Amino acid sequence: MSGPGEAPRPLLREPGFRSFFLAHTVSQFGDRISELAFPLLAVLLLDATAAQVSVLTALVWLPNLAGIFIGTWVDRQPNKKRLLVAADLIRAGLLVTVPLAFAFDAGTLAQLYAVALLTGAASVLFNTSYPAFFVLLVDRPRYLAANSALSASRSVSFIAGPALGGALVQALTAPIAILVDAVSFLLSAVGVARARRTRVAATDEDAASGRLWQRAREGLRFTLGHPVLRAGLGCTTTVNYFSFIFSALLVFFASRTLGLPPGLLGLALGVGAAGGLLGAVVAPRLSARIGVGRSIVLGGVVFPASIALVAVAGGPLWARVTLVAAAEFLSGIGVMLFDVNLNALQATVIPDGLRSRVSGAYSTVNYGVRPLGALTGGALGSWLGLRPTLWIAAIGGTLCVLWLLPSPIPKVRSLDQLDDPEESRLAPAGT
Repeated sequence: MSGPGEAPRPLLREPGFRSFFLAHTVSQFGDRISELAFPLLAVLLLDATAAQVSVLTALVWLPNLAGIFIGTWVDRQPNKKRLLVAADLIRAGLLVTVPLAFAFDAGTLAQLYAVALLTGAASVLFNTSYPAFFVLLVDRPRYLAANSALSASRSVSFIAGPALGGALVQALTAPIAILVDAVSFLLSAVGVARARRTRVAATDEDAASGRLWQRAREGLRFTLGHPVLRAGLGCTTTVNYFSFIFSALLVFFASRTLGLPPGLLGLALGVGAAGGLLGAVVAPRLSARIGVGRSIVLGGVVFPASIALVAVAGGPLWARVTLVAAAEFLSGIGVMLFDVNLNALQATVIPDGLRSRVSGAYSTVNYGVRPLGALTGGALGSWLGLRPTLWIAAIGGTLCVLWLLPSPIPKVRSLDQLDDPEESRLAPAGT
């Protein structure tokens, strides 16, 4: 930490944040590999159908329906870092079983379903513990910069990760690619364990008292009662539902309909993901120019609308690859403008003692709708066809901004504005 009167050191020179940043980056790269390898393994080695691949995607996100209770339990735990490390180790152990099973010709779709469900549960544990730990690593004035840095590393993983995953699947098979993700979780656990806090968590006696369901209800009530959180939840839930209609079909559509080989598909996704890096880098600058709220609205439109480019993809191979890459590029810009600013805004308005409970309530609704979106994608893809379903995803996703427009969010120019006591519209209802 910098001394009194000194300019703050760059975040990546702070040992605690740097260690967490490196752990986050390694884990994100592993995730990008598995996100491509899992469905490709199901399609190429187990001859899975579109509906079966959509179930695989849905199971990863299904445990988020219990997020409200997991987050409430997490709020009572004094050592959030220990929970983060445990979640990483659990995911590593589960993923190792996949290459082991296929090495002995014992891999099945049922096993992939089980691993997807259990790793999803561990991810909920990690994600509900993360917000409370994040604010112990980063001072409030640097929330936006920290989210930008973490989102940038995530974007870099989207650039190189799919290309690496596609190359690994093509050269070494999908099970080996999944083994690489398992190793990434081990490295992430080491990095998180080495991260040191910069401040002590605020205590909240209410978090340690009352029954689980009562405290869970408090987190949900606060989320739905706060105008910023309520609008953000409605918006993200809508865009997640429609974007997962798309996500559940992307690999299947690109592989079966567009005829892209794994290596070329990974390359297209990686090149397109450069938009995410660009979005993460420019998000703080753009928000300083047009405002935090307007940046969120802009990202909420660009992110889902880009799906339309995949829906119209056709023609020669180079054109198909280009359109998939362009869609990913624009989507990456949009999602980073959306996420970086909204995450910083929400971190600012949530009290310390409620962070994991609010995160759990938020993820129950926001992430809980993802399996429904994935299953809808599989059903619509089988019923209407893949291209019409992609159009539904693109058009429906842009409707997310209807939650934002009447809320206080578009009027928020900077996080400092939230310190103004006259901004009563940003206070939760009933307070």
